[in-house]
Amino acid sequence: MRQKNYLILTSMLVIFFLAGFFVLKFPQRPFKLGLDLQGGSHLVYQADLSSINKEEQSSAMTGLRDIIERRVNLFGVVEPIVQTQMAGDDFRLIIELAGVKDISEAIKMIGQTPYLEFREPKPDYDKIVAENKELIEKGEMNIDELFQPSPLTGRYLKGAKLNFDSNTYEALVSLQFNDEGAKLFESLTEKNIGKPVAIYIDNALISAPVVQEKISGGKAQITGKFTTEEAKKLVMNLNAGALPVPIKLISQQTVGPTLGAVSLQKSLRAGMFGFLAIIIFMIIFYRLPGLMASFSLLIYIVLILALFKMIPVTLTLAGIAGFILSMGMAVDANVLIFSRMREERKEKKSFETVIEEGFKRAWPSIRDGNSTTIIAALILFGFGTGFVKGFAFTLILGNLVSIFTAVFITRLFLKIFIGTRFEKWEKLWK
Repeated sequence: MRQKNYLILTSMLVIFFLAGFFVLKFPQRPFKLGLDLQGGSHLVYQADLSSINKEEQSSAMTGLRDIIERRVNLFGVVEPIVQTQMAGDDFRLIIELAGVKDISEAIKMIGQTPYLEFREPKPDYDKIVAENKELIEKGEMNIDELFQPSPLTGRYLKGAKLNFDSNTYEALVSLQFNDEGAKLFESLTEKNIGKPVAIYIDNALISAPVVQEKISGGKAQITGKFTTEEAKKLVMNLNAGALPVPIKLISQQTVGPTLGAVSLQKSLRAGMFGFLAIIIFMIIFYRLPGLMASFSLLIYIVLILALFKMIPVTLTLAGIAGFILSMGMAVDANVLIFSRMREERKEKKSFETVIEEGFKRAWPSIRDGNSTTIIAALILFGFGTGFVKGFAFTLILGNLVSIFTAVFITRLFLKIFIGTRFEKWEKLWK
């Protein structure tokens, strides 16, 4: 039995040293730091949902968030935070780009995602054209006044590709809509036969082809005297996701790397002081078991840091707070165990029985306490956003690992003393 304990403990120590080596000696897998620790850009956009039905506005904002997130990911930004928020009656999009220090570069990333829409002739289109024929021919009338928004936008776009006109060899962009978009496009062309349907990108008229017949299948073409490079860029941007609604930048902020570095240093210092305070407390009040719990806590820290690198977890100040809180939960479990062991030792039971009964009696309290914390953290993770999710995730992960180290590894350390002269030294256990 004793040899088995030594074997398990040796295996755990090997894992501990491998995890420590991974944390310290693998610079090619650095920790991922959030906006508040490494600096970056914070952008707030206001979405224009005036053309979207009220019952569809929430889904439109969800689509907008997903498209922007996909777009930013194409630039290789680490763990961008893209979230929606209500401010009164306004919908806002909050974008945080960790590591992007150039605010103009961040704005460019978002701004390059086009807003595609199809506009149909106004109900009195023929009358307006007849009354302003000369102005239209001279190009003195704003063509936008002839059209009104239709339900068909880039929200329903399935894909875009570059093609060339077989007669003029000019570059053009072919569009394919999804099933819902195909129905909208078919309806749009059916009721506007003989009239132009205007194609706008970012509120700029690209082309206004005249509809000759109802078009089924959800295919359309954009022709606007593009150069090949312009058409390629438009195709790339549309495939990255045409915005379902227009957005307007209303706030921008740069979090400097100096502020992030200071925050990181203070967080690490707080964690170190917290760790030392816990060790001192455990050794003073619980002596040898407290020392073993401190070794177990050290293993916990190394294992959790290795997991942060491997998963990887984007560390923010809130995430570090969750990690430190879970470290306290690990010690709390050991306090419960050692208190139960003291009660068992007062009854003059054997040292092995004291260990087994101490852990057995403390386990229900440890299980329930950690379970309620994990349940609360799961709720925060499910319903929270941004930093709240980071805090919840590190708290969940830390609690799971802390249960393992506090219950399993600390028990292994204590079992080493079974059958040795140390188990009879009362001063070591009181």
